[in-house]
Amino acid sequence: MTHPFVLIGLWVVLAFILAAIPSTDNHWRRAYVLIAVGVPLVVWIAWHNGIAMAAVAVLVGGLVLRWPVYFLWARLKRLFGGS
Repeated sequence: MTHPFVLIGLWVVLAFILAAIPSTDNHWRRAYVLIAVGVPLVVWIAWHNGIAMAAVAVLVGGLVLRWPVYFLWARLKRLFGGS
């Protein structure tokens, strides 16, 4: 196993720990921090292991951060005229 995969695993564990701690803003600040940390990890995975493994990492990140992905999808639909 390569170092980026170990770090993305630790990222997932950190995300679940942060989700367990109560928050006054519905965890949005923590989600922004996790996104800011996760994007370079995905780039590192793409650099070392290829686009397919980076796509798997993006899928894992999307499963962990489901609400930011949901609101991004809704915003894109609104922007491009979807119903």
